[in-house]
Amino acid sequence: MALLRYFFLLLTFVVLLVIAMAGLRDTSFLSHKTKRPPLEFFPDMVRQDKVKAQAPNDFFADGRGAREAIHGTVPLGYTEPAARVSATHGAVMEGAYNVVLFAGQEDYADTGKSGTNWGNGLPFTATLATLERGRERYQIQCAVCHGATGLGNGIATKYGLVGVANLHQQRLRDMSDGEIYNTLVNGKNTMLGYGATIQVPDRWAIIAYIRALQLSQHVTSADLPSDATPAPQGAGGTNAAATPAQP
Repeated sequence: MALLRYFFLLLTFVVLLVIAMAGLRDTSFLSHKTKRPPLEFFPDMVRQDKVKAQAPNDFFADGRGAREAIHGTVPLGYTEPAARVSATHGAVMEGAYNVVLFAGQEDYADTGKSGTNWGNGLPFTATLATLERGRERYQIQCAVCHGATGLGNGIATKYGLVGVANLHQQRLRDMSDGEIYNTLVNGKNTMLGYGATIQVPDRWAIIAYIRALQLSQHVTSADLPSDATPAPQGAGGTNAAATPAQP
């Protein structure tokens, strides 16, 4: 019994000592409050070791928490334009785009809006390279649902996906470029948004390619250049130039 009594006395003493040293160091009802934090064997998450924005940090030799970006780092949503070196003008931009566009802006290029209205047109000059880039991105991101020609018959529709829009319907042909851009970025109905996976210039390149698809299915003779008039119609209303030659 004596041994057990000494054990409990020692245990009580240790508990009181721990409380005195750690648990009551910053308790509000004590008259001798201290600004020192309590002793912690396992630090709370609010006081964990981490880098805080715009705050000093002793972990690094220069004492700064904020670090310089790694060489070659580019902002999210940025595509470095292709360039060639010109003997007279230095580096000249070329490729699919002739501008540098960033995500997260409030201008037409990133919202599709001119003021409070949906806008029309591309925020850069489209070239054949732009359409090629748009076709490539369309085949990767869009064709699985909308189909290779935009008829809404992509492979996903064969496995139960319904409600895929036919890009050639009049409603979408009349829709402004800015509204199509907004749908591409944020999604609509069962379509998810692709703003997190498609960079700003590529979004507009896809729109340019969609417009080319639409035009290809609804082109008239008035839309053709003067040196590309349709071939004369053959007998039976068929295009004579399209009639295969007989062996």
